Amino acid sequence: MADPNNSDLNALRIDRSKKFDDRPRSKVWKWLFLAVLLAVVVIAYFLLRNRVAPATKVKSTTVTYITGSASQASLVASGYVVAQRKAEVASKGTGRLKYLGFEEGDTVHTGQVIAELENDDIRAEVALAKANLMNAEADSLNAGRIYRRQQKLYDSSAVTKVALEDAETAYLRAKASVAAAQANVEAAEVNMENTIIRAPFSGTVLTKNADVGEVVAPFASSSSSKGSVVTLADMGSLEVEADVSEANIYKVFVGQKCNIVLDAYPDRTYAGEVKKIVPTADRARATVLTKVAFTNIDGRVLPEMSARVNFFPKEMDTTGQSASRTLVVDKEAITTRDDRKVVFRIVKDRVEMVPIAIGRQLGDMTEIDSGLSEGDRVVLSPPGKMATGDKIEVTP
Repeated sequence: MADPNNSDLNALRIDRSKKFDDRPRSKVWKWLFLAVLLAVVVIAYFLLRNRVAPATKVKSTTVTYITGSASQASLVASGYVVAQRKAEVASKGTGRLKYLGFEEGDTVHTGQVIAELENDDIRAEVALAKANLMNAEADSLNAGRIYRRQQKLYDSSAVTKVALEDAETAYLRAKASVAAAQANVEAAEVNMENTIIRAPFSGTVLTKNADVGEVVAPFASSSSSKGSVVTLADMGSLEVEADVSEANIYKVFVGQKCNIVLDAYPDRTYAGEVKKIVPTADRARATVLTKVAFTNIDGRVLPEMSARVNFFPKEMDTTGQSASRTLVVDKEAITTRDDRKVVFRIVKDRVEMVPIAIGRQLGDMTEIDSGLSEGDRVVLSPPGKMATGDKIEVTP
């Protein structure tokens, strides 16, 4: 008969026949799966991060060829057409404008009346001054007659010397009164002339700055008054003021032949020559102002038009009719990386850094000696951190 106490002891005994490998492996497989999943995520991140990264928005430009005068020029600079004779025509008097005889585009001649202020009060002052002059002249005439009579009487010993001297004094006072009255007339006429606005030189009215009924003052002392009536310019004095870089000013000299191309008429070329190089530099922009006079000009040239000036070498013909072509790109596309001039060429939706060799500066364009081809699209003003392979989005 079995002992029940022995069966309980057998239940507590360790079964050494079971091996470790027979234990459940659910937790081991769980941690192994998590480790593999984490590795896949990390690898996928590094493989796909360029594709999912946001694109950099940039503007682009195209590499192109230029021909003719621009390709022959030793230097190209941009500027504006200005009139050397230009004036804000105003009155010397203050008053309400009652007459304005010209509008924008009208031609006036030296001394011609452009406008007139209300001047009825000054006209009355002129009339009063002239009346006072007539009165003074009458008094002077009478005093002169008295003086001459007294002189004859004194010669015949009919009057004393004191009477003669009194008559002489009265006559001199009358003459002085005439002079004072004449001066008053002239002053009133000057005040009258100050209300009449005349053209200081022959030219064309560019802008009309006041209308009939508005108050005109010499210095526009209040916000409701106008300082000038019209802006007048001598269209025969038009020239181009171009900003030339300090680094290239040695290529420019007085009398140098140029071609002028207006942005408004890119197919029309105007001959010109350097008139003056202003003997000072603009510190902020590192440029020197150069004035270029037109050799031939027509009515299409207007003040404040933007222009491009092609400066030619001394020995070259200025006809600009040359078959030579120059490869150029906008200078804003060129940047520096590791002391090299580079551009970022656009390839589909990515960029590629391309080292280049540059030549002349032709205004806003730079000559390309090597590294690019016609039709290549490059990034304008590339960011400082841009690198090959960066994703981009070209904006208008």
